[in-house]
Amino acid sequence: MPAFGPETGVVADFDEPRGLGTITTSAGATLPFHCTAIADGTRTIPVGERVRFDVVAGPLGKWEAAHIIQG
Repeated sequence: MPAFGPETGVVADFDEPRGLGTITTSAGATLPFHCTAIADGTRTIPVGERVRFDVVAGPLGKWEAAHIIQG
């Protein structure tokens, strides 16, 4: 599976009960992510947090954020 990164951005929203969120990249694109993509294993991340991540093809072939690292 091809991957691109590292990229930087900010967590735009995160629905903790569902484990779904979005990141706005430094280039202005919006990418979805699942809580299992958070690298430290916490499965939660605050909105507004600056992050580094890779861009990968998701299960449905759409781009999404993976290997998300806070800071």
